[in-house]
Parts: sequence; structure tokens; C-alpha cells
Amino acid sequence: MKKPEILAPAGDLEKLKIAVLYGADAVYLAGRHFGMRAFAGNFTEEEMQEGVAFARRHGAKVYVTLNIFASNNDIRQLPVYLQSLARIGVDALIIADPGVFSLAREVVPEISIHISTQANTTNWQSARFWQGMGAERVVLAREVTLPEMVEIRSRTEMELEVFVHGAMCWAYSGRCYLSHHLAGRSGNRGECAQACRWKYSLVEEKHPGKYLPVFEDDRGIYILNARDLCLLAYLPDLVKAGVNSFKIEGRMKSVFYVATVTRVYRQALDAFFADREHFTEDPLWQQELHKVSHRPYSSGFLLGNPGEDGQEFSSTQQLTSHEFVGIIRAYDRQKKRAVVEMRNRFAENEFLSVFGPTTEPQEFKVANLTNSMGEPIQEAIRVQEHVSLDMPVPVAEYSLLRRERRRQSPTLD
Repeated sequence: MKKPEILAPAGDLEKLKIAVLYGADAVYLAGRHFGMRAFAGNFTEEEMQEGVAFARRHGAKVYVTLNIFASNNDIRQLPVYLQSLARIGVDALIIADPGVFSLAREVVPEISIHISTQANTTNWQSARFWQGMGAERVVLAREVTLPEMVEIRSRTEMELEVFVHGAMCWAYSGRCYLSHHLAGRSGNRGECAQACRWKYSLVEEKHPGKYLPVFEDDRGIYILNARDLCLLAYLPDLVKAGVNSFKIEGRMKSVFYVATVTRVYRQALDAFFADREHFTEDPLWQQELHKVSHRPYSSGFLLGNPGEDGQEFSSTQQLTSHEFVGIIRAYDRQKKRAVVEMRNRFAENEFLSVFGPTTEPQEFKVANLTNSMGEPIQEAIRVQEHVSLDMPVPVAEYSLLRRERRRQSPTLD
């Protein structure tokens, strides 16, 4: 069994670096156009060059999404963009549209092509089709079950990529028109407004303006809020099924999410390959996954159609037990002090925890807090200001600080 790669989301340059440092073998990202996450930070050409160079130094690959369904105008603009990606040296293009695929094969035949989940590959015959066209990998539709993956693997030689964690779409592999209909933003062009997460009421035709709440009855309600995917418990099954790449969704998520989820899946996969016969899931991994923002977790379609178990009818609110506080920018070993770029306010005497790419979370009490001018302060309140504080354990750059939500900040005089 070949060890699959961990493929993590990179919504911007900082998230790319976090993903690579926290264990990703590869990242996927987009330029400012032609990708399915138009409202992520995304990358300028210069940022993409820096990101590819950073990934190379750490032995990681970079895949670029070109998975919109293109218009004629897009097709006219694509050749120049494709040539720029070739100059940068990206490892693969993620494509859904056959026209974009054909154009990429013509303009940059040296770059590998991965078929996006948006292409809805649900069977071995489709996988064989794309293999025959020259694609190296196919990202299977999220509706594919584990037995179906096994059969696809047995009938094709191309690489198989599978989503293992993150948001699910209520529409068929993301092919959705609801956002465009309600908000004028097409999900098929990377502009999804997530209209499926909105709170809905019913209006009866003869009573305009009277809004009726939607309740669940004994037959359930078939509304739109899908649970999040979590296949951590099934990693051994996916390895045995011959999956080549474990994909984490989340280019719109925070660096805290990217670091935490990537780190958990890295640890789990490494533990499995270290001792396959005696592998057991560490309960701490699930605890970590519940510390980032998420909807209730589900195994999706892996074991069959989840029906109501794949939906969350009671609320669209995201769950999390912890919140992101800051990121380590420097550490002085002699003084045992860290420089933190603040992302969420915190104060003297508050309990935080710190963790890094190779260090386990450790709790500590904030002490001797100073601002960027070296002046003592009681609370860090300016987002992205660099503050300093005592750090009892050595920490690396890009380690993260988090706070347990149930603990309240101390009252300041």
C-alpha cells in the first residue's frame, strides 16, 4: 500500500505556509480568476511564485484550481493565465470543464491535470474516460461510497482523490443554482453565497407577509443544511481501497482550522503506517477536530446515502469549543518570551494554549504582556499588532494560540 498524500486547502499565502508546516504533502489554491472560491484570499502571480517556492523547500506540491464552468470570455483569457502557471511551475491543474481541459492540454501539455469533483465522476467508466483523455487523477464525487471506490480502483490505473473532511454541499457534487437564483452569485463560478445555510420560513400564497417557521415532524424536513464531512475513523479503509490523496475542504476557513485539521490527519495517517496491525484511533484527534469551527460531523456518503443523518435541521450555527487568538512570529530562548501577532483579544492572567507543527498543545497563563513598543499592557486589543509575553515552553514560528470558549476573560479594573 502506497502512503496517500494529505492535500490541504490554501486560501491565501499564509494558509499555504501553515498547511505545509502542519503536515500537508500538497496544497490546492487558486489565482484571482477561474477557481471555485472567488471570495477566498486567493493568489496574485507573485504570491503564487512565493507559495510554490515555499512548498518546494518543504517537499510539498501545489495544485491550482481552474474548475469553473467557463464562458466564451473565460476561454479567451485562459491561454495567457495557463502560460503564467507553467512559468511558475505548479504541479497540477484541477479542471472540471471539458473545454478548459482541452485548452490546457493544448497550451500547457507539460502540466498534469486532475479532474475536479465538479465533474461528478461517480463510476469507473467515467474515470477511464478521463484517463484516456490524459488526466492523471480524478477527484471522486462526494456521493461515491466506499465499495464504489474499491470497484473504481480495480478498473482504472489513474490516481484517486477523495474528500475526507470539511463542508458538504446539498446539491450534487456542488452543481448548484440556488445561490445565483437568490443572490445573483453563481456557485458554479466560485461566488457561492451559501444560500443553503440561510434560515428559511414558509409564506402561504394567500397570506403574504406572514412568515411561518419550519418545524421537523415525524417524517423529517428536507431542507438544505448539510452536515460537515469527517472520515478520520475510516482512513484505514480508504487506504486499503487504494485512495491516493486525502483532501481537506476549507479554502475559506481560518489558519486555525487549516493547522488543526491538517495536523490531525497527518498524525493519524502516519500512525496507521507506523503500525497497521495495531492501529487504533487516538481519542485526542476527534477532540482536536471539535475545537475548530464546524457543523455536526457526518460520514457523508461513504457508507451509503446518509439520508436525514447527513442534514442538520435544527440550526445552521457552526460549533466550536475553542477560538483562535494569535500566531507566533518569534521566540527568544534566553528570555523565554514570544512575539505574537494578535488575531483575537486576550489579556493578562488569562489561560491560553499553544501548539505547533510538531509540538502538542500546552496550556499557560498570560504574563508580562507588552505591546509593540515594549510598554506593559493589560489586554491585547489591536488585531495584527505584535505583542510580547512570557512563554514557558520553546515554540516555533507559526505556532498558534487558542482559547477555550467557556473561560471568560478576566475583568479589568
